[in-house]
Amino acid sequence: MGRLFSGGMSDTLAVTVIAGIVEGITEFLPVSSTGHLLVTEKLLHRPLSELFNIVIQSGAVLAVLPLFRGRLEQFAFQWRERATQLYAAKLALAFIITGIGGLILKKAGWKLPEEALPVAWALLIGGVAFIGIEAWIKGRPRAMEVTWQVAVAVGLAQLLAAIFPGTSRSGASILAALILGMGRAEATEFSFLVGIPTMLAAGGYEIFHKMHHGGTPDEGWRMVLLGTVISAAVSFVVVKWLLGYVRTHTFTIFGWYRILAAALIFGLLFAGVF
Repeated sequence: MGRLFSGGMSDTLAVTVIAGIVEGITEFLPVSSTGHLLVTEKLLHRPLSELFNIVIQSGAVLAVLPLFRGRLEQFAFQWRERATQLYAAKLALAFIITGIGGLILKKAGWKLPEEALPVAWALLIGGVAFIGIEAWIKGRPRAMEVTWQVAVAVGLAQLLAAIFPGTSRSGASILAALILGMGRAEATEFSFLVGIPTMLAAGGYEIFHKMHHGGTPDEGWRMVLLGTVISAAVSFVVVKWLLGYVRTHTFTIFGWYRILAAALIFGLLFAGVF
């Protein structure tokens, strides 16, 4: 995997396992998997290839599909019903907004910053936002139905997260849905369902692009596979827990976590670790 697999086998195995665990934990939690992977790279002093990151993200995304069995069965067996068609159309709208915006950024040559400072700021701002918005919506009635405004907002929020590392796709889209009046469980489900095709499409595009241009000969595919399996297993457990957690809890704990993580990164930057 290019620079990742330039060291010894034991080091490579350790980095792969750590990266897989970090990805699995953070992919769907509103704390930013991209930001956590970037910080992990810097702490381990072992850069991960872009292709490795994308493939293990795709593994984490695929692993959670069984957790949405009810919704998937609805799409498969109740697709003639108006409510099913409307929900699918809103998912498609959010996905299209994110996909078109992502392609425009890609064609324009946009690349995520590889510095830890933007990650720290994004984590801090997102953390304050979660705490503030949870305080603002406390006691307010919550809607269960996804509106067209929510679909547009979620698509734009996921696009925003693609621009600023540390923002979190799930975090930004959940916040957008909460602001527009959705319930936590409903906002989380819609955010995750939009993220699944978005990440798979991005992963498929990147893999095709790399292989089409002969950019993968140095990839250590056994380690890629190991990282993918680890991230998938961890992601399944984490998302199963989170879907139950948000039915009876707020997102405030994630806001405080983001603030503490940002403070730690700022401290490491000040100490010259990064």
